[in-house]
Amino acid sequence: MKAYWFDNQAGDQREDHDFGRSVDTSDLTRLGVLYHHCPSVSSVDTIAKERNYKNRDEITISPEKLGAVYEDKVKMFFNEHLHEDEEIRYILDGEGFFDVRNEGDNWIRIRLEKDDLIIMPAGIYHRFTTDKKNYIKAMRLFKDDAKWTPLPRDPQVDDNPTRQEYVRNRGQAVAAH
Repeated sequence: MKAYWFDNQAGDQREDHDFGRSVDTSDLTRLGVLYHHCPSVSSVDTIAKERNYKNRDEITISPEKLGAVYEDKVKMFFNEHLHEDEEIRYILDGEGFFDVRNEGDNWIRIRLEKDDLIIMPAGIYHRFTTDKKNYIKAMRLFKDDAKWTPLPRDPQVDDNPTRQEYVRNRGQAVAAH
């Protein structure tokens, strides 16, 4: 895992976009984002049990797996959104980026690779993309049934109870869109 400030330069979202300033895991933790290096699935099982995750599935994002809809899917994942549930991903193979908003509404880019596990809190604005290799395989973990319901960033979503709870828990002011 490598976390750093996103450079906000135009170009392919799958580029590194590294501003040259790293971000420490303690900064991610302050945002509610938790990182674990898990060299085995048994490590993931332990975390899943501790956090009450009962279900899981695997997703492969690649042109070979998704075919003609690959580019549209990657663009959809890159639209800024939040979820009303924690988002937990364990990278089984390949590499990709999760971008999260900090308290100042700036992007922090988190590069993940095999054996990395990330937990993003419900209510955090984020987005995802593969890297230039266009391939990632991940395990998704869920407390209940598998679901992935993105709420695109919008002033009304800022008023969403899950978003409001996230902001209260972090002592943040909601950034204007």
